[in-house]
Amino acid sequence: MPGSVEKRGTAPLFPALLTIDNVSYRFADTVAVRDVSIAVESGTIFGLVGSDGAGKSTLLRMAATMLKPDSGSIAIDGLDTTTNRARIKRLIGYMPQRFGLWQDLTVEENIDFFMDIFGIYGAERKARKALYLGFSNLLPFTDRPAGKLSGGMKQKLGLACVLVHEPRLLILDEPTNGVDPISRQEFWDILGKMRKKGMTILVSTAYLDEGERCDRIGLMHRASLMQAAPPEEIRLGFPNLEEAIIDRIREVDGELVQNAFRVEKLSS
Repeated sequence: MPGSVEKRGTAPLFPALLTIDNVSYRFADTVAVRDVSIAVESGTIFGLVGSDGAGKSTLLRMAATMLKPDSGSIAIDGLDTTTNRARIKRLIGYMPQRFGLWQDLTVEENIDFFMDIFGIYGAERKARKALYLGFSNLLPFTDRPAGKLSGGMKQKLGLACVLVHEPRLLILDEPTNGVDPISRQEFWDILGKMRKKGMTILVSTAYLDEGERCDRIGLMHRASLMQAAPPEEIRLGFPNLEEAIIDRIREVDGELVQNAFRVEKLSS
């Protein structure tokens, strides 16, 4: 079964809504993702953490059908992402690091635009607008242009726009990067509510306290998945997740240096 094996960590939970099986991707001569396998169970939050340039964004873009893997496969609800893009688009919501809000449109006009795209009208349109702007605490600001919102409010409006068609899989690329602590907390409160409603969430984050709020996290470094496991398993033996991850990355980088040194000695 695709995605049935994750490297370094406990076995994935089932049933998996998203399976990433031995996926790789290159930009010219640079390997961005190397042989990554992940399974994300329905109704859970899977977080990607790791160093800058580790391949997290590239992996998310492949899962969102924005990029085609060079090798391996990705399936969402059993549908291959390279051959079923039109059907998968209805199943996912994708929020990149720079989400394309219309700065001159108001909060309400922005969310109306996305509901137009997905053909949501009438009573259902009114109900979803109230629900997702309510979740995001944006109902008092419906007449404010998006360009006049704070950074945290813009991110919450972006999330509301992605949620209006009620995707089964939500894909978020560092959605709280640069956002103030209170807005980060509110953003993750929204994600927690969506998880309770049964939504599956794949999110990358630069904040390891957010990693603690995930059911499972995948640690990426140098284009590879180093470990995939619940946060408490990864931090076992360490006071916190940050120290555990730093230690693991240093261990791998040290191994790379030692291996390179051995090769150099052998060739000399």
